[in-house]
Amino acid sequence: MDIQLAQTFLDIVNTGSFVRAAKRLHVSQTTVSARIRLLESQLGRPLFVRNKAGASLTAAGEQFLRYAQVLVQVWRRACQQVAIPTGRQALLTIGGELSLWNPLLLNWLVRMKRSAPEIALRTEVSVPNELMRQVAAGVLDIAVMYQPQQLPGLRIEEILTETLVCVTTSGKRKLDESDYVYVDWGPSFSTRHNLKFPELANPGLFVDLGPLGLNYILRCGGSGYFRSRTVTPYLRSGQLRLVPGAPKFAYPVHVLYSASGDSTLLEPALRALRKVADSESDEWPIDMPVTGGTAMAAMTDRAASRPSGTRNPKEPVRRKRQAGG
Repeated sequence: MDIQLAQTFLDIVNTGSFVRAAKRLHVSQTTVSARIRLLESQLGRPLFVRNKAGASLTAAGEQFLRYAQVLVQVWRRACQQVAIPTGRQALLTIGGELSLWNPLLLNWLVRMKRSAPEIALRTEVSVPNELMRQVAAGVLDIAVMYQPQQLPGLRIEEILTETLVCVTTSGKRKLDESDYVYVDWGPSFSTRHNLKFPELANPGLFVDLGPLGLNYILRCGGSGYFRSRTVTPYLRSGQLRLVPGAPKFAYPVHVLYSASGDSTLLEPALRALRKVADSESDEWPIDMPVTGGTAMAAMTDRAASRPSGTRNPKEPVRRKRQAGG
């Protein structure tokens, strides 16, 4: 089948109209209609119902949609693989959840530049279901994510375990439903969280992105569960405090790739990813005092009593790293 037909189909779905799809494709409406008639002839089924409001999918169109998306993505991937940049031997495409790019996957990119300069890299940020779908379809070589599902033909490897900790902007020793921000860290977290905190079933705010929830409580106040490495700078500065007695939850990071993938391409990337994950795990999590008052004040007083530019010899030397998103 002509890829152009599948792309035209997707443009109509995305715009909701043959007219708007024609404008996007810079062709006439007659051309768009002719392409869809040809596609419907090849499939033996009508794909759209046209009306005054535009165009809507038939049952057959709904079924064809996911295949059209894969067809176009695989074609684009093939074009990229053929057009490998000068001086490179291969192209690897990696995708990851937003919160895993800084610093984990950023550090991986730096390491790959040094350890495998012959491999060109293409990166994507997406949500878990889309990442898994693209790995299964061969559009992505590797996906890095928190909670992948086991699918036929795919391998899952745990590379790192983060820790979710409960923090607050206030001095309260008990979580309050009115200012609690529930971050959706997935089904496993939800089950454990609800068993521990049944009284927080209806929080004041529900979000499905950790950085969004964290920035919200930093601006408006409140409490919630976040990744330890992300909140560490705010614990040190006193902007946040650990909630006393609140449990910590393990939150593993996984890498997902095809079992039939090109090992000469995958192995250097996976090896670099494991190395970066090992170095990151040396620094996570960093335990902080559970209250920000006395302990934080004492830290500030000790720092103020030392001459500028000196360090307490009892304090460990910490490697510098960027706070994750």
